[in-house]
Formats: sequence, C-alpha cells, structure tokens
Amino acid sequence: MLRSRLLGLALLCPLALSQATAQTKLQTLAQRLGYAADAKLLIIHADDLAVSHAQDSASFTALDRHAASAASVMAPCPWLTEVAEYAKAHPSADLGLHLTLTSEWRSYRWGPAASRNEVPGLLGPDGNFWPDVPFVAQHATAAEVETEIRAQIERALKAGIHPTHLDSHMGTLFIPAYFPVYVKVAREYRLPFLAARPQGAPASLLALLKDTDILPDSIAIASEAVKPENWVQYYLGIVRGLKPGLTELIVHLAYDNAEMQAVTAGHPAYGSAWRQRDFDAITGPEFRQALKENHVTVVGWKAIKELTQAK
Repeated sequence: MLRSRLLGLALLCPLALSQATAQTKLQTLAQRLGYAADAKLLIIHADDLAVSHAQDSASFTALDRHAASAASVMAPCPWLTEVAEYAKAHPSADLGLHLTLTSEWRSYRWGPAASRNEVPGLLGPDGNFWPDVPFVAQHATAAEVETEIRAQIERALKAGIHPTHLDSHMGTLFIPAYFPVYVKVAREYRLPFLAARPQGAPASLLALLKDTDILPDSIAIASEAVKPENWVQYYLGIVRGLKPGLTELIVHLAYDNAEMQAVTAGHPAYGSAWRQRDFDAITGPEFRQALKENHVTVVGWKAIKELTQAK
C-alpha cells in the first residue's frame, strides 16, 4: 500500500522544475492569490475523511483549530453522512473529494458509488474495490474510472458537500491511462485538482495542463522512513525547509482508538498510531511556532477554487 501511495506521488511531484519555470509559476500563483511573490504558502491537507468516526473527529478538530487548512472526503466510505453534517454546519470548511478507486484495508472494505455492473473492472473478487493500485491498472478501463469518479462527485453533491477541489486516493488517477479522465472531469465540474508539472512526464499528459492551472510546486508526505520518535521533527523540518511557492503537506488524522485500530489492523503504515502521530504533530505548539518563525502563510483550496471558477 505504501509503495503505491509513493508511486502515485512520484508521478505528480515536480522534483526538477527549471528555475525560470518555477519563478514564472511563483509569480502567477502567489500574486494571483494576493500574496507577495516570495511568499511561502502551505496547504495543510487532511486526507481520508469518511473512512471512520475516529478519522472524522480528529480531522474536524484540526480544521476547527485551523491546524489543518483543507481536507478531502472519500465518498464511497461509510461515514460520509457524518462529513456531510459537518459540511452543512460549517459552510466555510475547505472540503475536497479524495477520489477513491481502491479499498486497502484487510477487513474493512468499501465498493463503488456507481452501480457495480457499470464498473466491473474496478471490483475485486469480493465485489469491492481492489486493495492496491496495480490491480486497478491491470483491470479497469478509463471509461469505468470516469463513470466511478463522476458518481462519487454526484454522491457528495447530493449529500450536501460542495467540494473545493479534487485529488486522488493512493495516486491512482495519476496513472497515465486515467489522468486525462481526471483532468476532464475536474474541468467539467470547474474544480481545481491536485497535480503538478514534473519534468520527464509524457508530453501528452503535460499538454492537458494549462498555464492558468494553480498547482502546488511541491508535495510533502510522511513515509515509513520516518521513525515514530522523530515524527514531530520530520514535520518541523518540512516547515523550516519550505521554499517560496505553494506546498501541500498531506497528513492523515485520526484518534488511535479501538475503532481505528480495527480498521487498519495489519497495516502499520498509515495505520491508527500513525494517524494519531500526525494529529499530535500538526496540532502541537512546536509546529505552530515553526510556522510563525519561518513566516509561512497557511492557505487552502477554497481561494484556488474561486480563481478557477472566475476564469
């Protein structure tokens, strides 16, 4: 599961932008958002809302405390109604959709928002989503992927969630066969989407991105290489090392309780204790102080959506 997540991020992270291109993007992005050209902008983004009550509760707390500036929701998951109620009570909350084509936990499973007979390639032997990205790539067509992500957006809208952006659970939609569908649907719904312009990407994919797209310059996410005892220092290092431009810091927030332990049983990576460490790190005083000392401006996707829809 971790390998797939990192593979997806590797496809979208701009690790080798030329200095000229980076400067052009910086001026376009920061200034269009109303900040100085050399501003350090950071989206603190909580993934995986609707997976569990523990996930929702911790994420809501982080949003309410302004420790997280945005979050994304997994529409196929069982706790969607709870997120919808939060969205209705907090209309200013910056909630996007974490478009989901996998169901990675061993004994806690979910399936598609579309009818199963419309997306058979997305289904594993148990009738739910495949547990990992390579299975999806092997079996699902781009047409099935489009059907499913449209169904997820419509499900969220009907529930009362008005998404500020789109991104991709486990990076599945950054697979070259699916990326055009992802961009197409995002544009039709007039929503900004998480992507970037990495050097070396196929020209056919880069051609889908417009100069006016507001995309992060870099993306940060913890990996298994980070030892639990170094968790806070890892996040402090990200803040202290931020460059001018827009960075998205992806975190997974949940309380390490019996519910979350059962959901993530057998998967230490991105498991229950991992998510509690993420919550403790970004809500802690050291992290807040580091943001202040390093002159970081925390932003969200809502302002990006407004610019996207103003075009």
